[in-house]
Amino acid sequence: MVRLQAPLADRYTAASELELESMIRAARAELGDRLVILGHHYQRDEVIRWADATGDSFKLARFAADNRRADAIVFCGVHFMAESADVLTAPDQHVYLPDLNAGCSMADMADIDQVEECWADLDSAIDVTRVVPITYMNSSAALKAFVGEHGGAVCTSSNARTVLEWALARGDKVLFFPDQHLGRNTARTMGFGEADERVWNPHRDFGSLEERDVKEATFLLWKGHCSVHQRFRPEHIDAVRSEHPDVEIVVHPECAHDVVTMADRVGSTERILEWVDAAPAGAVIAVGTEIHMVKRMANAHPDKTIVSLDPLICPCSTMFRIDEPHLACTLEAIVGGAPVNRIAVDDDVAYWARVALQRMLELTATPTPALAR
Repeated sequence: MVRLQAPLADRYTAASELELESMIRAARAELGDRLVILGHHYQRDEVIRWADATGDSFKLARFAADNRRADAIVFCGVHFMAESADVLTAPDQHVYLPDLNAGCSMADMADIDQVEECWADLDSAIDVTRVVPITYMNSSAALKAFVGEHGGAVCTSSNARTVLEWALARGDKVLFFPDQHLGRNTARTMGFGEADERVWNPHRDFGSLEERDVKEATFLLWKGHCSVHQRFRPEHIDAVRSEHPDVEIVVHPECAHDVVTMADRVGSTERILEWVDAAPAGAVIAVGTEIHMVKRMANAHPDKTIVSLDPLICPCSTMFRIDEPHLACTLEAIVGGAPVNRIAVDDDVAYWARVALQRMLELTATPTPALAR
């Protein structure tokens, strides 16, 4: 998806580290409690150090919604995260993304036109009212709105099984997007197998499937993936186990199923952090997730050996776009009364996206007052 980020002025691109630090400190002081800076775990250290809260995308959106004093929320993450924060916060709170080009390749693998075309194709072959659409949190507000309007819900990597079990109690099939791996890995934990799955390719007619495939499948998995987590391979696990016989392999469920099968633990970003924190001194842990997070965990636990499962160390290139020059520019624009890069979700889209989020929250028994607006 193409987004247009205006070039930064020389004041920011040519500034030294000390000058950028001075700009950011001055803007923070000027804005005071009006400002909240959110930093996703995959951000680089130079950005994370300014964050008032760190976490995964949904945790940060909830943090923003619970903070009623701040009217300026600067989300150091990617586009869909800022959208979720805007959906969950109050109308007088505005969300800003320091670089509009900070998107998510996975989220961009499913757009609303493709999903609506898929839905029409399914309707031509089966009773589509028996299909429950589920979207991963890592998706646009438009897709969250689609599932909200069509009886589905949002899920996170932590609660995907709960949401999928709910969906199959309501219908016969699940259309899961945009990450096929999270859908597949979750379905396998529920006892389903390869015969119950079909992958829907949005770039081919009828998803590159036959009508009988749609009728036979319980899970229609969108052909999407995370460019970082898909890099991890079984040979990486073999190599690290050869070097460290006592290693514990911990991976994110966005990894391919063969990697997940070989891992010792599989969990969300927040769960990975909890496991590493709880590991005893001397533990050796190889982690299959984004490198900035892995390095930060290693620095926080010098008594443990924490390494990336991928020897080539691939960062999230879109998340990496957020840096101190963009942050300084965003903050000074807010101070100057001419803010830039506001992320504002259309009211109708926001309404149905909140419906989808509320269904998920009710399933996990964590209601939020931010949804009742």
